[in-house]
Amino acid sequence: MTQRGFDDEEDDFPEWEDRIKANVAGEVRRRRKEMGWSAQDLADQCERLGHPIPRNVIANMESGRRASLPLVDVMVLAAALETYPACLIFPVGYVDRTQELPFQDLVPTWDALRRFTGEQDMPGHDAGLVPDFEAHASLVRTALAALEEEERARFTAKAATSRAQQEEAERRRTKYADQAISAKYNLRYLRRDLRDDGATPPDLPPALADVEPPEAEPNTTPEERL
Repeated sequence: MTQRGFDDEEDDFPEWEDRIKANVAGEVRRRRKEMGWSAQDLADQCERLGHPIPRNVIANMESGRRASLPLVDVMVLAAALETYPACLIFPVGYVDRTQELPFQDLVPTWDALRRFTGEQDMPGHDAGLVPDFEAHASLVRTALAALEEEERARFTAKAATSRAQQEEAERRRTKYADQAISAKYNLRYLRRDLRDDGATPPDLPPALADVEPPEAEPNTTPEERL
């Protein structure tokens, strides 16, 4: 794919666009060959995923003859090649430096990828609810791990052959039970805050079903809900 120099008199926008398309094309070709696939094999897999991309379109993309590269194609190509769309756009390790936006200088591809995925904070940028969902996932992991350790300590206490072993196991059980309760408490209020923002919280695993008690049936009295 031909790249114009930075000193060209023409608008730099096509150069940036061409660079991004070249990144995707090069990584699709590299990944396809790594998997031992022909362009037809990749086209067949895209069709199986429900979004056909003909072999000639893939060939034209890889050779730089394709004029456009829709986002939906990038998503399906990534799924077909068992990788991530961001890895096609910013091929870390295979493209040293790239351009994030028109008129910007080249930057390390690793830095561009981290900003693209939100892993690297950008001053003034709104991350939406991503930090809340990350906190939710962390609390779920903490709660599940604590419940598992609590159960293990409970078993150890029952199987203890001395009072000292039993007391130590009970201390561990209490410790992990408190950790689970704390994580569940924080989860409950985080999920409430997400709903207050108009968002739908992630699903909870069955082991944490008690974080949100079932909603009361309509037209029931407080006594009937007990």
